Amino acid sequence: MRSYRDLFRTPEFTPFFLAASAQTVAQTMGGLALGTLVYRATESPLLSAVSMFGSSLVQVLGATFLLSAADRLPPRAALTALPLLFAAATAALALPGLPLWGLFAVVLAKGLAESVGGGVRWGLLNEVLSKDGYLLGRSVFNMMSGLMQIAGYATGGALVALLSPRPALLAAAALYVVAAVVVRFGLTRRPPRTTGRPSVSATWRANALLWSSPPRRQVYLALWIPNGLVVGCESLYVSYAPDSAGTLFACAALGMLAGDVLVGRVLPPPLRPRLGFPLLLLLAVPYVPFLLHPALPLAAAAVTLASVGFGASLVQQERLVALTPDELSGHALGLHSAGMLTTQGAAAALAGSLAQLTSPAQAMTMMAVGSAGVTVLLMRAGKREELRTVSCATGSGG
Repeated sequence: MRSYRDLFRTPEFTPFFLAASAQTVAQTMGGLALGTLVYRATESPLLSAVSMFGSSLVQVLGATFLLSAADRLPPRAALTALPLLFAAATAALALPGLPLWGLFAVVLAKGLAESVGGGVRWGLLNEVLSKDGYLLGRSVFNMMSGLMQIAGYATGGALVALLSPRPALLAAAALYVVAAVVVRFGLTRRPPRTTGRPSVSATWRANALLWSSPPRRQVYLALWIPNGLVVGCESLYVSYAPDSAGTLFACAALGMLAGDVLVGRVLPPPLRPRLGFPLLLLLAVPYVPFLLHPALPLAAAAVTLASVGFGASLVQQERLVALTPDELSGHALGLHSAGMLTTQGAAAALAGSLAQLTSPAQAMTMMAVGSAGVTVLLMRAGKREELRTVSCATGSGG
C-alpha cells in the first residue's frame, strides 16, 4: 500500500476514518471548554491542566487491569458503545450545578474507558489494512488528528468566547453520538482477535510478554516519556495565555500535521528509523525559550516547530508493530496508547504543580529540558544495545 488513494479505496477505511475524525473534534472541543471552565472557576493552572489531561492519569489502571479486552471484544460493538459513553460523560460535565469533585470523577471514569478504546481502535486498523499499510494508515489518522484538532480548538475557542464553555461541551457530546452512528452503520461485524474472556490475569500475562523484550521496552519508553513531558508544556497553554490558548493549541496541531506528512509520505523508508530521536529532540527544544515569555507570534511559531517532532511516534510505532505478534497487536498498541496517555496526564499534573510554584513559562521550560534529557539518555541506551547486538552477532559468527 503506497498512496493515500489506496487507503481510501480499502473497504471500511473511510467510515472508520470519519468516525475517528468526529471523535477527535469532540475531544478537543470538550477539553478546551472544560479547561477554560475550571480555570475561570478556580484560577488554578494545576486544576485547569488536570481537568484537560487528567483522564489520562487513570490509563495506567486500564493498562493494568482491563487491556486484555482490546483483543477480546467485538471491535464494532466496542467502538459504538464507547463514544456513546463519552457523549453521556461530556454532557454531564456541562451540568451547571456539578461540583468540582464530581467533575473530576467524570473525567477519571472517562479515562478508564479510553484505556481500552485505543487498543480496540488501533488493533482494528491493523486488520482493516495490513501490516505493510499500518504506518501509512496511522500517518493519515495522525494528520486527520492534527486537522481536526485545529478545527476543534478553533470552534471550541469561538464557542467559549461567544457563548460559554457549557455550550461547547454539549456540542462535543453531540459529535460523539455522530461518531457512534458512523461506526455502527459503516463497519462490518468482526469477531474478537483473541478467544477467551477479558481478565486481569490475561492482561498481566500479555503485558509481561510485551515488556520482556528489551527492544520493545525501549520503543515503549521512547513513545511515552519525551512525548508526555512535552504534553505537560501544552497543558499550560490556558494559564500561559488565557485569551489565546486556542491559537496555541491550533498551532500545535498544525505542527503535528506537518510532522506526520514528513514522516508518512516525504521521508524515504530507509531514512525514517534514523530520525526517530532527532525528531524527539525537536519536540522539546523550541519550548526552552519560553523562560523569556515570548510574545504570542513567537510563541505560536515555537509551538508549531516543536510539534513537528511528534512525527517521531510514527517511526516508533512502525517498529513496535514489526516487533509484535499479530495476535497481540491490539494489546501492544493499546499498551502504547494507555502508557502514553498516562504519562501525558502525569506530566500535566507535574507541569501544573511547577506552574503553581513558579510560573507557567518557567514550568514549560523545565518540562522541555526534562524531555530533551530523557531523549539523550534513550539515544545512548539505543547505541549501547546496537553495539551489544553487533558484538553478539560477531561472536556467534566467529
